Amino acid sequence: PAPSLSRIHVIAGALFDAVGRVLIAQRPDGKNMAGGWEFPGGKLEPDEDGFEGLKRELREELGVEVHAAEPLIAYEHAYADRRVLLDLWIVTSFSGDPRSLEGQPLQWVTLEELDNVGLLEADAPMIPALKARKAAGCRL
Repeated sequence: PAPSLSRIHVIAGALFDAVGRVLIAQRPDGKNMAGGWEFPGGKLEPDEDGFEGLKRELREELGVEVHAAEPLIAYEHAYADRRVLLDLWIVTSFSGDPRSLEGQPLQWVTLEELDNVGLLEADAPMIPALKARKAAGCRL
């Protein structure tokens, strides 16, 4: 039998600006899939729940304080060497101006632009989930 692949739980946040654009970050050189764009976040620590992990990751990466967030979509993506549980949350309240604290380029894009910015394949299912939430008139 094939060896079981390790599973990593990745928590990510969708932060929106006043005009409805969402923040994405580019993976830095030296990391897997360098140059690809993704929603900011990172690996959940073993003792963290999703909200605590989201708060920690966005504080470390962007210098923002998350006050409220809701889970939007979670699914598993299989790579050749590992499985990743991707867990995207909508950040409904935060303070501070997002800035790159880890040297990664950031950009604000519309939901429509997400299809063409080079978002990582693993993040692709997040786009229709975000669009459906917007179409339903829910707060982004």
